[in-house]
Amino acid sequence: MLIRKGIPASLGIAMGPVLMVKKDQIHVEKHIIPPGGEEAEIRRFNTAVAATREDLNAMHARVMTVLGRKHARIIESHNLILSDAVITHDIPVQIKKFHINAEYALQSALENIEKQFSRIDNEYFRERRFDFIDVFKQIMGKLSCEKKNPLENMEAPAVIAASSLFPSDTIAFRDNKKVLGFCTDLGSKASHTAIFAQSVGLPAVVGLVDFTSQMRNGDYIIIDGEQGTVILNPTAEIIESYRKRRAELQKEERFFQRLRGLPAITVDGHTVELFLNLDSEDSPFAWKSLKADGVGLYRTEGLFMNRTDLPSEEEQYKKYSALARAYSGLPVVVRTADIGGDRATRLGIKGLSDERNPFMGFRGIRLFLKYPELLKTQLRAVFRANTNGNLSVMVPMVASCCEVEAVRQIADVVVNELAREGKKHRKCRLGIMIEIPSAALTVDKLLDSADFVSIGTNDLVQYTLAVDRVNQYVSALYEPFHPAVLRLIHLVTESAHRKGKKVSICGEMASSPEAASFLAGTGVDALSATPKMYLRMKNAVRNLNFRIAATQALSVLDMPGAEQVREFYDRENRTIF
Repeated sequence: MLIRKGIPASLGIAMGPVLMVKKDQIHVEKHIIPPGGEEAEIRRFNTAVAATREDLNAMHARVMTVLGRKHARIIESHNLILSDAVITHDIPVQIKKFHINAEYALQSALENIEKQFSRIDNEYFRERRFDFIDVFKQIMGKLSCEKKNPLENMEAPAVIAASSLFPSDTIAFRDNKKVLGFCTDLGSKASHTAIFAQSVGLPAVVGLVDFTSQMRNGDYIIIDGEQGTVILNPTAEIIESYRKRRAELQKEERFFQRLRGLPAITVDGHTVELFLNLDSEDSPFAWKSLKADGVGLYRTEGLFMNRTDLPSEEEQYKKYSALARAYSGLPVVVRTADIGGDRATRLGIKGLSDERNPFMGFRGIRLFLKYPELLKTQLRAVFRANTNGNLSVMVPMVASCCEVEAVRQIADVVVNELAREGKKHRKCRLGIMIEIPSAALTVDKLLDSADFVSIGTNDLVQYTLAVDRVNQYVSALYEPFHPAVLRLIHLVTESAHRKGKKVSICGEMASSPEAASFLAGTGVDALSATPKMYLRMKNAVRNLNFRIAATQALSVLDMPGAEQVREFYDRENRTIF
C-alpha cells in the first residue's frame, strides 16, 4: 500500500481500478521542405488550425448546454488562442523562412511559450499554460491525423491516472459515465482542468509530483478529493472505511443544504460573517441561492485575460454595476486586478522586460502605481457603480505605507474628475490585502491609511515560508498551519482590532473547515469562502464554541511546527469535521 498527499482539486471520494492515460511525449522530427513547397506546408498547417476550430466550436456548444456560459468562456479562450499571433503569424513565418515542417514549427513555438509561462509568479496565470498546450496538442493531432482516445473502449468503471490532463480531457470525462474520478502529477486548484472537474462533480486530486509512475492499469486506488489523499492498493479495512466515509459525505451534503440563510454563529453566540469569493467570469447571480452575507473578494483579473487590449471603463462599469445590484444591501469587495508585467505587455503596455525573479515581481499595486491610468480606470468604474454604497475597493500586493497613501491620492483625483464631469458616483472604502510579511508586521501603520484588511493566505504562506507551492520539489513545504503563518494572522487581527478596523480572510484557509477553529478563535471578523465550500464553512463555524476556540488559538501559537498544530486540532475538534 502506498499513500501520497496531493492538492485537493474537486470534492468527493472515488474508488476503483486505475486506468492509466499516458500522454505521448511529442517527439517531432525536423524536416526540410523542398524549395517551393513552403506555401503548401503553410496551407496544411492552416487546415489543421481550421479543423481544430471546428472541434472547439462543437465543444463550446456542448459545454454551453451542459455547464453554462461561465465554463463555455474557457473554450472561448481556447478559440482565441487560435487567433494568437503565434499561430496566425509566427509559425507560418517560421515555416517559410526556415523551410521547416509545420509540426516542428508548432513544437518550437510551444516550447517558447512554456518558457515564458514558467517565469510567471501568479499561479492563476501560470496555470493558463495548459490551455496553450491543450490547443497546440489538438492542432498537432490534426497534423498527424491522430484520433486516439483511451476512454473510447473502457470496459468497466475506473479512476483515471495521468501525468497531466487538459481541459478537453475533463470535458470528455463528463460524457463517459465510467470515469469515477482522476488524479494527476501536475496541476493545481487554479487549473481549468480542476475547474471543470468541480463543475461536473468528479472527485480529483492533482499535484502528486510523480506518484502516477508507480501505478499500473488495474491497481486499486482511492482518491479523496476533500483531503487531497491518494491511496494505491489499500487494505480491505481502508477500503471499507472509505466506503463508509463516502456514504457520510452524501448525508452531510444533504444536511448542508439546510444551512442556506442561517447565520454563521458559534454555539455560544459569537458571529463570524461569511462571504463569497467570486471571479469576474462568474454571473453575479450564480450563487445567490447560498444567501451569503456578501462578497468578500471579487477578482477582476478575468477582465484582463484572453485579449490584447485593456478593458475599458465602460466595460468594467457594467460588470461592477451588475454585481452591486445582485448583492444590493450587502457588502461587496472589488479587488483591483492582480496582474503582472507579462500580462501588461500582452495588453499593449510597452517598456516592460522579462524579470529575473518574478516571484518577487512587478504585479498587483506595484504595476498599477507605475501605470496609474490602469488604476484610475478601474477606480472610476467602481466608484460609478457604487451609487448604492455597498462596494469597497481592495488593493493587492501591498508592502508599504507609501503605496496605500498613493492609492488614496489617486482615488481623490478620480472623485474630483467624476464630479467635474457630472457623473454619478460614490467613493468606496479602501482596503488592503495582507500577503507579504512586511505588510503583516507593519499593519498597524498601514491601517492609518486603510479602512479594512483582508489576509490573502495563499501568498502569505508562500512568502513567509519561501515556498512556491506549484514547484514539485518544495510544494510539500507549503503549510498554512506553520506557526509562523498563524502568528502573522494573529498579529494582523490583534493590530487591526486595536485600530478599530475589521479583518477578513480570503485565501484558501477561509475555505478549509479544519482551519475554521483557529481563524474564528484568533478573532477574525469574516471568512470569504469559495461557493463550493461555503456551506461546509458555515457548518464548521456553527459547530464551534468560540471561547474554547479562542483559548486553543492562543495555545497553538507556541507549538514548534505544523504537524503538532494539525494533530492538536484533529484531536480536539474531530467531532466538528
